Amino acid sequence: MPELSRFGGMIIYMLFKDTKQHNKPHVHVYYGEYEAVVGIDGELLAGSLPHKQLKMVTGWLAFHEEEAYAAWNLAVVGEHFEKIAPM
Repeated sequence: MPELSRFGGMIIYMLFKDTKQHNKPHVHVYYGEYEAVVGIDGELLAGSLPHKQLKMVTGWLAFHEEEAYAAWNLAVVGEHFEKIAPM
């Protein structure tokens, strides 16, 4: 799984050609035993995260929205993308 970013104990991944289960642009978030799929627009699509971490991820996605969509556009066609800096 290609890593997009890492901060606050969370690892944010974006998969290549990942449009089958969730058509909406999204990231996969891992935090300890928690796993979640979060749309770039901030919608929780699957899984769960503690409230604080979900707020951190949605804030980070809002701040880096343009970069996240650019990474998504590359990932869905199987191309590598640049990591995005934490906040």
